[in-house]
Amino acid sequence: MAASRSMCLIRNVQKLSMLHISQPHQNGRLFHISTNNSIRWRLSCEFCRRNRDMRFYSNGPKEPDGQGLKLSGQLTGDLLKTKVDIDNNEDKQDFKGQENSEHKEKKDEKKKNMFIALNLVFICGFGVVGVWWLGQPGKDQDGQPIEDEFSHLPKFEATLKRAWRNINLTKEAIAEPSDRKLLPDPLPEPYYQPPYTLVLEIKDVLVHPEWGFVTGWRYQKRPGVDYFLQQCGPPLFEVVVYTSMPAYTAFPIINSLDPNGYIMYRLFRDATEYKAEGRMGGIHVKDLSCLNRDLNKVIFVDFDSKAFQKHPRNSLGLKQWTGDRDDRTLVDLATFLRAIAVSGVDDVRKVLDYYKQYDDPLEAFKEKKRELAAEFEKPPEQPKISTKWSPGFFGRR
Repeated sequence: MAASRSMCLIRNVQKLSMLHISQPHQNGRLFHISTNNSIRWRLSCEFCRRNRDMRFYSNGPKEPDGQGLKLSGQLTGDLLKTKVDIDNNEDKQDFKGQENSEHKEKKDEKKKNMFIALNLVFICGFGVVGVWWLGQPGKDQDGQPIEDEFSHLPKFEATLKRAWRNINLTKEAIAEPSDRKLLPDPLPEPYYQPPYTLVLEIKDVLVHPEWGFVTGWRYQKRPGVDYFLQQCGPPLFEVVVYTSMPAYTAFPIINSLDPNGYIMYRLFRDATEYKAEGRMGGIHVKDLSCLNRDLNKVIFVDFDSKAFQKHPRNSLGLKQWTGDRDDRTLVDLATFLRAIAVSGVDDVRKVLDYYKQYDDPLEAFKEKKRELAAEFEKPPEQPKISTKWSPGFFGRR
């Protein structure tokens, strides 16, 4: 800042000296300024330091007299004094600025520590109140405490143990399915009960979620959904939606997908088993043993292998659909499932095990279908007596 205001001391001396030499002369002359003052050179610019003899032109007729040199010396002294005063003021300002900065840092650190302390006090207080509230015994209709296994213990100990029990019960309620019997019993005669149960995930199987800044969440319908539900609905399959989505999100989607009512039952996130995975988040596992159905006749279609880890033999894993409008997977899947139902397979798990040895089970089924169609088109041959099984849709028979 000082350098920008006073510039170079030697140049200021040159400028002020030229103002006091005012006698006109046609030819300019060079005059010499002594440069023995070491302080002056420390306060001068780099250009003046390299040029130890400072010269300037004057419009006067002759060299400046003693009075001019004396005036120049006085000006130099005044400039040096001004420079020293400016430097002292700037040093004081820098010191005050440094003190203010340190004071501000200490003040900010104090505020931060106070904020942390208040948060700790709030958390501890909230925890104490929560433990006390969870540790209270239940009450009957008259408002009297109900005796339990902790009633005979000291009040403090009983409160802690009762709170711990209630916390574990809440955790189990979140992690475990809402009921161990998710579907009602099969319909008795004379009502018709479809022989097979088809369990479907809707997210990335029947619909794909998309999010936009303007529209928010939207769900794209997979090509062939209407045909699939029509072909795989009753009377061949009892269609059940079993999704990890919450009910308030999935319910309107199902209503839009199935206006004809092919889907008979709907199970949502609360019917899944939650398992923590890593520090953040977890997975929702679908337990088919809670469906109250014969697992020999249950087929579960999903894209997430973790969701059906408890019953991998009943599952048919598809590739996750991400919005491809030329996709024909549901059409091929409907043909495959109808072939199983029409064939009257006793245990669908054997059929699924056979096709899971291929990378793409549906493509393998289509290839088998083409091979059998080609065999039927051949001219009939003499029947041969054979005790071996012949290849069919579902392996060897």
